[in-house]
Amino acid sequence: MTVGYVLISVAPTREQDVQRSLQSIDEITELYSLFGPYDIIAKVAVDSEDVLARVVLNRIRSIEGVADTKTHTVVSPREMQAER
Repeated sequence: MTVGYVLISVAPTREQDVQRSLQSIDEITELYSLFGPYDIIAKVAVDSEDVLARVVLNRIRSIEGVADTKTHTVVSPREMQAER
């Protein structure tokens, strides 16, 4: 399983519309509003990094009102230890 956290900047006044659209994406398992340079953070859980990329590019970034995204992929402690 691949987990990514997507930081989302939203155009002014579009926060609620974007939030509603994001709630309809099954791969998003958690969704929170933020104060700061980003407006929303979404936790995305999928089978692979390829699927994560498709969800971000085709589903999240295509929502009207999404201005910018930054995606961070989680590396599990087990994967980090295997590299040592």
